[in-house]
Amino acid sequence: MAKQLIPVANRPILFYVLEHIREAGIRDVGIVISPETGAQVRKAVTAAGLDLALTFIEQSSPLGLAHAVKVARDFLQDDPFVMYLGDNLIGQGIRSYVEEFRSRDADALVLLKEVSDPRMFGVGVLDGHGRVKRLMEKPQVPPSNLALVGVYIFAARIHEAIDEIEPSWRGELEITDAIQRLVDRGRHVCSATLDGWWLDTGKKDDLLEANRVVLDDFVQRDIRGTVDGESNIVGRVLLEPGCAVHRSTIRGPAVVGSDALIEDAYVGPFTSVGRGCQIRRSSVEHCVLLDKVCLEGVQRLEDSILGRGASVRRPGGNNQALRIMVGDDAEVLL
Repeated sequence: MAKQLIPVANRPILFYVLEHIREAGIRDVGIVISPETGAQVRKAVTAAGLDLALTFIEQSSPLGLAHAVKVARDFLQDDPFVMYLGDNLIGQGIRSYVEEFRSRDADALVLLKEVSDPRMFGVGVLDGHGRVKRLMEKPQVPPSNLALVGVYIFAARIHEAIDEIEPSWRGELEITDAIQRLVDRGRHVCSATLDGWWLDTGKKDDLLEANRVVLDDFVQRDIRGTVDGESNIVGRVLLEPGCAVHRSTIRGPAVVGSDALIEDAYVGPFTSVGRGCQIRRSSVEHCVLLDKVCLEGVQRLEDSILGRGASVRRPGGNNQALRIMVGDDAEVLL
C-alpha cells in the first residue's frame, strides 16, 4: 500500500496532511501520485469527503521532489503554492506559515526543525535574520542541526529555478538544489522553525512513535461500540460504532475501529486496532493493527505492526513477548 495511507490512530497519514492544508484556507489541491499506488490514493481520498477540490497528477517515475513540481506545472500555473510531503506528520497546522510567507513577500519559505542527528535529513543554514544561506542533502558533517521538515511554500519563481537544475547523483531533481538556486540569485528565501513535534513515518519505529504521539495528543474518550458488564474501559478510549468488547480490558489512549471484536483480551495504551479486527485471548500494547487483523492466543504482543488481514495465532500459549512486523495477509502460527 502507499505509505501515505498507512493509518496513524486509525486514520491515514495523508488525511492529517490534507486537514492541515484545508485549515490553512487552501481548497485547490493537487496530489502527485505514482502509477503503482495512485489508484489506492485516489480511491481513499475521494471517498473521505474532505471538502477540497482535488486534482490527481501522475508522476511516471520517482525522479525527485522538484520533478514532482515540474509535472504539476499545468495545475500550479503561476500561483504561489504549498508543497507538503504526504508521509510527514507535524503536531500543528500550517496556517501561520502561510500567513508568514505572504507577509514577508518571500519567494520561498522552508520549514525547519532542530533534530539530534541531522545527517539523516536535508539541512538548512541560516543567516542572523532567519534567511536561508545554504541547503545540503544528508551531509556527513552537518553545518547545523536544522532539518528540512517537508513543508515548503513557493512563489512562481521556483519553476524557473527547477528548469535550470540538473539531476543529482541520485538521478533525481532535488528541491533543495532549486531552492539553493533562488538563494544564489539573491531571492528572498526565508525559514520558519517548527516548535511542536515532527515525525517522518517511513520506518517501523517512526510509525509506532507517530501512533503514540497522535493517540496521546488527540484521542478523547468516546464509547460508541458495545461493552458488556464484565469489561473495563479505562481512560481515553475511542470505540467506533459496531465494535464489541466482551470480558476484556482496554486501557487508553487507544482506538478500536468499527466492527472489531475484543474478547477475553487486554488492549493496552498506544494501540490502534483497525476495522474488523478480532482479538481473542490475547494481550496487545503499543501496536498498530491494520484492518481485519486476527490475534488469537497471543499472550503478549508489543511494539508491533500487522498489515491488513494478517493473522497471528499461538494455540499453545506462553508468556514470551512478541515483536512482529508483517505485511498484508501474512499468517504467523506459533
